[in-house]
Amino acid sequence: QVQLRESGGGLVQAGGSLRLSCTASGNKRRIDTMGWFRQPPGKTREWVAAITDGGGTDYADSVKGRFAISGDSATSTWFLQMDSLKPEDTAVYYCNAPVYGGYSYVGFNWGQGTRVTVSS
Repeated sequence: QVQLRESGGGLVQAGGSLRLSCTASGNKRRIDTMGWFRQPPGKTREWVAAITDGGGTDYADSVKGRFAISGDSATSTWFLQMDSLKPEDTAVYYCNAPVYGGYSYVGFNWGQGTRVTVSS
């Protein structure tokens, strides 16, 4: 059973940066695509970014140009570099593997997430 663990969150002022990490333990197969998702306070979880094992990336419009996803299945570690943070980026951030060709379904149980708070 794959276990996902996110870390690196914290409190940062608007305009600042954070780097989130995601590790997948217990995985014995290649993870073709890994994504980052977030759940803002009082809202539903939303997709943020994704990376294929070949290095292809995709971003939600709200973070394009500010966030950068990296990592690969060989190391079972992925990162989300977040720059120029805005108060609306405040959320609990999760990683998980999107399945079925979109971002609505994921392949593993959710981890505990890591909280990001951006102050204005």
